[in-house]
Amino acid sequence: MRVVAATILALISTSALADSVGERKPGERAPSAIEVISGAYNFSRFQQGLLENTDLKGNAEVKNLAALRAEEAANRDKRLKEVQEAIGAELHVGRTTSSSASLVEPEMSDGPAYVRSFYAAQIPEYASIIGLLERYLAAPDNAALAAFAREQLPLLRAQARDAERTMADK
Repeated sequence: MRVVAATILALISTSALADSVGERKPGERAPSAIEVISGAYNFSRFQQGLLENTDLKGNAEVKNLAALRAEEAANRDKRLKEVQEAIGAELHVGRTTSSSASLVEPEMSDGPAYVRSFYAAQIPEYASIIGLLERYLAAPDNAALAAFAREQLPLLRAQARDAERTMADK
């Protein structure tokens, strides 16, 4: 029951975030460079938060994937920092909610419920960042950031598909 409740809460919280950050209705303006940069940093922090959560007591599969995603997030942040400096964007990124709130309690982290919740927490986050980058590319306001978005989209889409497949298999 706790697993179901945690998964539902994760989906609700990320749906609210997607509505406020991501999904826009037709006719609304495309996200600005600052919104895209902020969204990408927030996604990176989410991925790094997954690693922090799995360090508590995750199984080897989850720990290895979380470490890989955190490393990719750090590399993405380096590239994003270069873009941010190139366009002269001032951005003050605050701390977001920890990803641990969306995962099953650590004492249950050795079982399949934890593994499913680990993947379930990622899917709406991927959907949000992918949607944000796609909307930005529909009307980009900066060539360097557009190149960054075009570079990241295939990687993020592949990772999202992998998370969805793995969750379905678990």
